[in-house]
Amino acid sequence: MRTIDLRGRELSRSELLALVPRAALSADVAVDRVRPLIADVASRGEEALREQAREFDGIEGHALRVPEDVVRRSLDNCPADVRDALSELITRLRKGSAAQVPAEQVTRLADGAEIRQRWQPVTRVGLYAPGGKAAYPSSVLMNAVAAQTAGVPSLALASPAQADNEGLPHQAVLWAAALCGIDEVYAIGGAGAIAAFAHGVPEIGLASVDVVTGPGNVFVAAAKRVVSGLVGIDSEAGTTEILVIADDSAEPAFVAVDLISQAEHDEAAASVLVTDSDEFAERVRAEISDRAPRTRHAERVRTALGGPQSAVVLVDDLATAARVSNAYGPEHLEIQTRNDAAVLADIDDAGAVFLGSYTPVSLGDYLAGSNHVLPTGGTARFAAGLGAHTFLRPQQIITYDRTALAEVAEPLLALAEAEGLPAHGEAVSARLRATVREERS
Repeated sequence: MRTIDLRGRELSRSELLALVPRAALSADVAVDRVRPLIADVASRGEEALREQAREFDGIEGHALRVPEDVVRRSLDNCPADVRDALSELITRLRKGSAAQVPAEQVTRLADGAEIRQRWQPVTRVGLYAPGGKAAYPSSVLMNAVAAQTAGVPSLALASPAQADNEGLPHQAVLWAAALCGIDEVYAIGGAGAIAAFAHGVPEIGLASVDVVTGPGNVFVAAAKRVVSGLVGIDSEAGTTEILVIADDSAEPAFVAVDLISQAEHDEAAASVLVTDSDEFAERVRAEISDRAPRTRHAERVRTALGGPQSAVVLVDDLATAARVSNAYGPEHLEIQTRNDAAVLADIDDAGAVFLGSYTPVSLGDYLAGSNHVLPTGGTARFAAGLGAHTFLRPQQIITYDRTALAEVAEPLLALAEAEGLPAHGEAVSARLRATVREERS
């Protein structure tokens, strides 16, 4: 891992934004690559999807829509311990997601004047589950359970076709779909899946959705950016990243294994350590050197840790470490210091925060009860992770009776006149001049 030494430098936020490590290929560049793919699906539907499956996945002739009975029967091959683990994940996610559904609120401004705010779920959601270097049944559940908890009535799932599973999505993805009750599943991957959700593909029975969610690589993130506005998106959840703030009180082995754990996702995964101790940084490097070659995906880890997106950042103090983290806006932020609460108080921008030595990111990936679909690439500075709230829209329901309307008529007419919109005022005056029906009766 390369070193970025910021010690002895007073840097502004904009300067930090320019210095934090980032992947060489950003969503900005990927947008140009995926835009024609999305346009092609919009215009040619199934034919375009099959051509993309042939080009990018090396698969042809498969069913783009997975038969419902195939989804259900997939559980016959699910190992009991995995089924139990996925069921436990569903239980914990339902509890964590329920806390994200606000209760209806009523504001009474005067007698006969109230505003009721309710949170209404969207009608239909398209859920994306990656299927490249690893299968992600956990991601299926993170998306599906949050949407179901919000009350979304219609869910569709897409995941890339797998050559070693007869053109179906990975069997673990099918297990998760079956366990949480999703029977509308498509063997479609990448930008094509995002385009299919946004535009619909009537030939295969895929109706367009209102919101597209789910993680993926940088091209999936770019595709979501392109269709945003036509449909809602959760965030640009691209290649994973972890930033660890640690001082010399932390356990080097814990930090090392956490950096390695995220690097095994993808060669473009980002692992960043920010510390005020040069000696601690060297101890972490030594642990990585010992452990990384022995992990199953050693070559992938080596590439990710050696890429421009990964680094050890040396700072003068933990307050500066927090400023670096805020500029980076990490998907996953771990804090392992003598005073985690003090560091957390300086943190504004992160997808999810993992406090303490015994709260690794992998816990959040699976069984913490939190959601692991989080904003990447710095978008945590303005975007939130996925949750039940992603699928809810606040709606204001306003109710005034005649007396309450009369009480605000004078200032309302003044504002309408000031803005040069006299018909707005007339919409009130006409009601107050009229004899209401119940008075005539």
